[in-house]
Amino acid sequence: MTYRAPLDDILFAIRLAAGEGAIEPGGIYGDLADGVAGQTLTEAGKFAEEVLLPLDKIGDRVGATYANGAVTTAPGWREAYAQWKEGGWNAIAAAQEYGGLDLPALLNAGCTEIWNAANMAFAVCPLLGHGAIEAMEAHASDALKETYLRKIVSGEWTATMNLTEPGAGSDLGLMRTRAERADDGSYRLFGQKIFITYGEHDLAPNIVHLVLARLSGAPEGTRGISLFLAPKYLPDETGAFTRRNDLRCGGIEHKLGIHGSPTCTMIYGDENGAVAFLIGEENKGLACMFTMMNNARLAVGLQGVALAERATQMALGYARERKQGRAPGARETSAIIEHPDVARMLLTMASLTAAARAICYETAAAIDCARHEGDPAYAAAAQERASLLTPVAKAFSTDIANETTSLAIQVFGGMGYIEETGVAQLMRDARICAIYEGTNGIQAIDLVTRKIRGGDGAALAREIEDMRAIARDADFSHEALRESVEALAQASEFLPKAELAGALAGATPYLRLFALARGATLLVKGAKLAQREADANAARYAALARFFAENIAVAAPGLAKTVIEGGASANESHAALGE
Repeated sequence: MTYRAPLDDILFAIRLAAGEGAIEPGGIYGDLADGVAGQTLTEAGKFAEEVLLPLDKIGDRVGATYANGAVTTAPGWREAYAQWKEGGWNAIAAAQEYGGLDLPALLNAGCTEIWNAANMAFAVCPLLGHGAIEAMEAHASDALKETYLRKIVSGEWTATMNLTEPGAGSDLGLMRTRAERADDGSYRLFGQKIFITYGEHDLAPNIVHLVLARLSGAPEGTRGISLFLAPKYLPDETGAFTRRNDLRCGGIEHKLGIHGSPTCTMIYGDENGAVAFLIGEENKGLACMFTMMNNARLAVGLQGVALAERATQMALGYARERKQGRAPGARETSAIIEHPDVARMLLTMASLTAAARAICYETAAAIDCARHEGDPAYAAAAQERASLLTPVAKAFSTDIANETTSLAIQVFGGMGYIEETGVAQLMRDARICAIYEGTNGIQAIDLVTRKIRGGDGAALAREIEDMRAIARDADFSHEALRESVEALAQASEFLPKAELAGALAGATPYLRLFALARGATLLVKGAKLAQREADANAARYAALARFFAENIAVAAPGLAKTVIEGGASANESHAALGE
């Protein structure tokens, strides 16, 4: 199961997303000048290839095990986590005030891709920790930050996100976990949460749970949800965290993939209630949790990029070595990469991966601009862009992870269906990415209802105009680019005027349409940048951009037609479902 961190492609995607002149002293990414980005990613790649990758198959085959309330991770994982912590990798993007390095989200995106490509089941643990760090930085009290945030930033303790409950799923308004006020200003939690990633494990001595719950008398629905911090261990009379809180893991799930990641059922309040502390304000927990979820959604999009990259590397390696049949014009048996249909599959995989990476890194760059730009108006526009792109980054990247891992199996043929080759594991691992942290259908609904129909349209208008400018200046594929962008513009004009049911029926095809137009134009923009820089990979980037524009983005007009005209048939055809 080979993997090499694609450092050239990641660094190029960072330069493209940052913009010319940004990675220079005085630029927004001045901290990355003098080769800092390259050095950091090189070391990240070494750790991924030498430590995490060899444990990936072990995690898949052995998995995490549960007995008597305790979870044991796969062999080698505790040692790997200790190395991760000692290397300071958990602190990359956190604030310096709490022990972080305060490096840009854009650089952290590159590291996140590398970790997840090597071993997604391991990397999902610190992924959630990064989200908890953001939520606590933004909303927690100074006392909670001082006690808990430093430990999470350093990696000494890990963190979780507790949202889902039995029977509730993505509808948080149905939540039943309750919180009761205590006389000392803390709270007590009672209830059950499911699908809690790394809710229990043996990697760290303490686990900090961020839990959504409802106070007695709170408003109905999501308006009455609060966010609480409940640690596995509480401080004793000496201040050491040795006193067990009233919470436990009731079991772990047996899953299709990411077997090395324990997915736990968490029980709160068997006795007097789990001691917990409020984050933010009462009944305003959902806003706090969305800070964490938005971070996690981009990170999950990067998981999709990571798995697509690894699947592409494996398929390319196999296709170059495997010989079968004679390609057109060949006199001898050919490597299967020479067969046009196999080449088409490989180009599809490579170009989808490149487009998804570009979209994710653009999203990370928008987050950086929103945080660090001195001009408030510019920062506000950057925040609007980050909000617009986040659901696209999450959904498109994870969709193409499913597509590319499936294509990798097809390239391998019968050997791909055999677990020994490793590509089957990638497909199994990838399947969760389109489901957790908000299903891709929910991402599409968010895009259409909150960002397109619910906004003022300014961020979308700026995005479309940028795409049009790239299409006008393109050196190739002018018509394919123009048609994809105008298809997006046409569908975007329709959605605010459509009935809600029709807009929702077209939400998923609209998100795909958005991603195709944005992905195509970013790849072409990248090809021009590579040409100006005389990049060694310029010819490859141009070839991928042309293939994507002329073979994948050409689906855009059809998707626009589905958005505009397909809603009625979707909403009026329930008879076909047996109703």
